[in-house]
Amino acid sequence: MSTVVIVKKAGKVCIAADSLTSFGDLKLTFEYDAAHDKILRHDENYLGIVGSAAHQLVIESLFASKQVVEKKLGIDLSSRLAIFETFRTLHPVLKEKYFLNAKDEDDDPYESTQIDALIANPFGIFGVHSLREVTEYKKFWAIGSGAEYALGAMFAVFDKASNAEDIAYAGVAAGAEFNNASSMPLSSYTIDLQQS
Repeated sequence: MSTVVIVKKAGKVCIAADSLTSFGDLKLTFEYDAAHDKILRHDENYLGIVGSAAHQLVIESLFASKQVVEKKLGIDLSSRLAIFETFRTLHPVLKEKYFLNAKDEDDDPYESTQIDALIANPFGIFGVHSLREVTEYKKFWAIGSGAEYALGAMFAVFDKASNAEDIAYAGVAAGAEFNNASSMPLSSYTIDLQQS
């Protein structure tokens, strides 16, 4: 899977991810993968997506689509509610245009988007999960198969580190060290938080 992290500290937000793609026992490292960066950019937003390798290409295609470019599909990732509304609007598009299989568990209360993502932008750091739950984080978070290691490492260094980049690096490095579906090098992006 992956290790994707987001951090907010000292007026900055940072999103970072490992570079390994795996298909069962087969791994595709950055030396062989021309598109190993797991972080997508859309306007002032950075998204790190875990799960199926197809998710990233689907979201790239969606963001480049005529509907989005011409602002017919409103992509607003500026708040928890705006992100929820955006993913609610995108769900039928994912099903109809990209053939998303929304079936997960029979007892799930809602159809799944099958996507877990972290979002970093000037408004904060957010997580979106498969049933379109949206969380705004105050300090940091991680998703993917290396998330538990990343969370522990970021917790250990958060108060000592002076910047978001160093904390994010510690998280991805721990995920890559201890999770067999994550590997260095990492990619990371840091932006200024909007002053409130």
